[in-house]
Amino acid sequence: MKDTDTPNLDMPEKLKKSLYPTVLELFSKNDFHQVNMRDICNLSGLSTSTIYKYFPSKEDLIFTIIDEKVDEIYEQVRLNLRGLESTKEMFRKAYWVLMDYYDRNPGVAITFFITVPTRTWMQKNSYRMNGTYDILVNTIIHREKRNEIDPRLKDSQIMGVFFMHCYHVVHRWYYHGMKWKLVDAIPEFFPVFWKTISVS
Repeated sequence: MKDTDTPNLDMPEKLKKSLYPTVLELFSKNDFHQVNMRDICNLSGLSTSTIYKYFPSKEDLIFTIIDEKVDEIYEQVRLNLRGLESTKEMFRKAYWVLMDYYDRNPGVAITFFITVPTRTWMQKNSYRMNGTYDILVNTIIHREKRNEIDPRLKDSQIMGVFFMHCYHVVHRWYYHGMKWKLVDAIPEFFPVFWKTISVS
C-alpha cells in the first residue's frame, strides 16, 4: 500500500533484494538522521542514479520498505488465523506471528519501533498497520457474540492494549541488547493482555 508521495515506478525484485536488506541494516544500526543516500549506495553497491530513479529521498525509500513489510505482516497474520475458533487463541496467534516475524527480521523491528521518527511515520498509511488492525477488529466484532470479550470495551481500546504490549516487548528486548527471542516473552505478557480485555 503506497502513499501518494512515493514514486510511480516499482523497483524490480532483483534490485530490492540488493537494496532493502542494506537499508534496514543501516537504519537499525544508526540514528534515522545519520543515514544518508551515499551510505546506502556504498553499502548496497547500487549507483545513486539507480536508487534515485525509484526513490527521490531516503524518506521515500525507507517508508516504501516499511509499507511492504507491513503488508507482509498482515498477510502472515491473515493466513495464521485461519481455522481458529477461540478469540483468545486468535489473539495469542496474532501476537506470535508478529513477534516471530520480528525475531526473523530484527532490522524491521528496530526500524519500526526504535529508529523511524514516530511523528513522520504517523503521516503514512502504514503506521496504523491497517490490514492487521482491521482483521483483528473484525475478529473481535465476530467473537463478541460468544461473550469472550468485555462488552464495555471499544474496539479501539482493545487494539490500543494489543499494540501497546507489542511496543513494550520490542522496546524492552532492544534496551536489554536483544538477548532473547521476542516469542519467548509471549507467555509473560499475553495473560495480562487477555485478563485486561476478557469477561473473565
